[in-house]
Amino acid sequence: MSLTPARPETPAQALEPVLIQIPAAWFLMGSNSGQDCERPIHRIWVDAFLLAATQVTNAEYARFLTATGTAPPPLWQDPSFNHPQQPVTAVSWHEAVRYCEWLSEQTARTYRLPTEAEWEHAARSGLEQKNFPWGDDPPQSLPDYATRWRTGPEPVARYAPNAFGLYDICDNVHEWCRDWYDPNYYAVSPELNPRGPEQSSMKPPRKSSRGGSWRHHIKVARCSARSSIPPEFHYADYGFRVASNL
Repeated sequence: MSLTPARPETPAQALEPVLIQIPAAWFLMGSNSGQDCERPIHRIWVDAFLLAATQVTNAEYARFLTATGTAPPPLWQDPSFNHPQQPVTAVSWHEAVRYCEWLSEQTARTYRLPTEAEWEHAARSGLEQKNFPWGDDPPQSLPDYATRWRTGPEPVARYAPNAFGLYDICDNVHEWCRDWYDPNYYAVSPELNPRGPEQSSMKPPRKSSRGGSWRHHIKVARCSARSSIPPEFHYADYGFRVASNL
């Protein structure tokens, strides 16, 4: 029996991540049981969009470094952080945006960071007002929870995805979002496709981020949990995943 050789990937195909189509929907954003910045719960609409199935890996980010001559992030040579399939860490918000711009230049698609609203909708995957992507059972109920994330993030996609097909959406590393951060934004958020405030209310200004962290005591964040740091910071538990419009 003869086998037909697989068609070789084009350079653009080799660069592009696996993308998941996130359906348009109304959903209740926020939580009454979390931090003050997660209130009030408000009903919003998010248009359909595409989100990468995984966080950007070291292998993917290495192509960007080679092509652009960009300096690697601080932990690039650390054996706890440099496995090819671990998410790239210690990238600033500005570097994550530059990666999206470079990926857009190399392909036929425009890439960007997701908004907070898009991220939360994608993480919830249709489970309205549940704490986690799988429901309300605590993180400690996850397989192998006690032995995971000992010295750094895991290689991506080791465990089951959420209902939309997204891996590690509330764990592993915090994920940069495109929005400026304002803890009071939900009180004035528009109903349709909110994109965050014009500027951060914090001093120094902060960019929003979502998801859990390998170095937190509780490794998995709630879907509604918000976080933020200044966009120039390089933290060992910060990475990102890319989004795109349909």
